[in-house]
Amino acid sequence: MATESVADEPPTRPIDALLDDVFRGQERVDQGEIYRRAVAAGLPADLLTRVDSLPEGEYSVDEASDLLGGTLG
Repeated sequence: MATESVADEPPTRPIDALLDDVFRGQERVDQGEIYRRAVAAGLPADLLTRVDSLPEGEYSVDEASDLLGGTLG
């Protein structure tokens, strides 16, 4: 029986999972909230840096996904 390893996981999965959670029931979320949730989710440092580099402001899931390299939207 095959199991999926972390190495087989798509590189966008952590970003997609974060955005799916952050935007559940929300149309727009500000950069600070996305970053706080990324820290709480334990995202790796390279992904936290990407989230932290978002300009301040509010984002839709499509906008955040495009800027962070996710596949949602």
